[in-house]
Amino acid sequence: MKKSMKNKIRLFEPIYDSQEKRIIQQVLTSGFWASGAGTGNVGIFEKKFQEYVGSKSCVAVSNGTAALHLALSIPNIGGKEVILPSLSFVSTAHSVVYNGGKPVFVDIDPDTLCIDPQKAIEATNNKTSVILPVHFAGMPSDLSKLSKIAKESKCMLIEDAAHASGAIFNNKKIGVHGDLVCFSFHPVKNLAMPTGGLISINHKKHREIRNTLLSRRWCGITDRKEMFYDVREIGWNYYMNEFSAAIGLVQLKKLDRLNSIRKSIAKRYNKEIKMDRKMPYDENCSYHFYWILVKNRTKFRKMMSDVGIETGTHYRPIHTMSMYKNKTKLEVTEKTGNEIVALPTHPNLSDDDVNRIISTVNSFAR
Repeated sequence: MKKSMKNKIRLFEPIYDSQEKRIIQQVLTSGFWASGAGTGNVGIFEKKFQEYVGSKSCVAVSNGTAALHLALSIPNIGGKEVILPSLSFVSTAHSVVYNGGKPVFVDIDPDTLCIDPQKAIEATNNKTSVILPVHFAGMPSDLSKLSKIAKESKCMLIEDAAHASGAIFNNKKIGVHGDLVCFSFHPVKNLAMPTGGLISINHKKHREIRNTLLSRRWCGITDRKEMFYDVREIGWNYYMNEFSAAIGLVQLKKLDRLNSIRKSIAKRYNKEIKMDRKMPYDENCSYHFYWILVKNRTKFRKMMSDVGIETGTHYRPIHTMSMYKNKTKLEVTEKTGNEIVALPTHPNLSDDDVNRIISTVNSFAR
């Protein structure tokens, strides 16, 4: 595997080889680089990803934020509430606001850092329109409990699976459980593209929803026949390009193998890192990264950086940011947000890299 910086261990790195280089050259020389209609490699990628997860349909889009935005445009959440965790990238909450909804943040499970189903139950009322779990770091949320809550509350279950390409819940791939499941294919994600996202559809009205999403991802265009088309509602410029889709097709073939490497690294971290508060090991997790909780995080991250190991803080809780700040008190989320450190799990790591990460973390733990 390619190493991008000598002696420095990066938190994230895209994984590629001659296959991605070859397919990019093919797209480049074809002269067909993009289509709002989503033909070519985009349509093929949608079909292949649908087969991979086992969903009823898929719509490819330009990025993970676009996926969330479009998915949450389906249930008409204007003036209604969406239940979600605060420990996530801010796009999760922004997607609610884009559609006129109100984010209702609830606390997380201290073991998985995914949304706490009991807290979701307590927050549900007659204004609730959507339950929006995040599969944090690739660890699947408890979709059995969340599906039950959504069904009893007569609301939709829309998943943020930005970290969870290839993750599994109840022996089925993430992407087949909720009404709509949103993926991100950012260059450092488990399935990487220059830019890309996707909505996996499992709703009973999947054909109708797919047609709506196809129109909304391309400026509301519908009923196109050659150069003539109609626009019936607002839409956005969210279609995926051919370069991304072509790379995605190659990456999809490698996904399970590369995730198995991530799991083996996470298994070593879980077994060998001498810290009490760390990510559990679960064969069903895709391990986009591996988290530990450190009380003196600033000192710890400086120590790691000084020896050439990049770490991250994923994430600052959204409800503590100026735009979303309110009187909500989320004890587990806030404590986690002050202590969480992300460690690398990408498949470019060598055994020596992993040994170095573990020994350095343990030197601080002592």
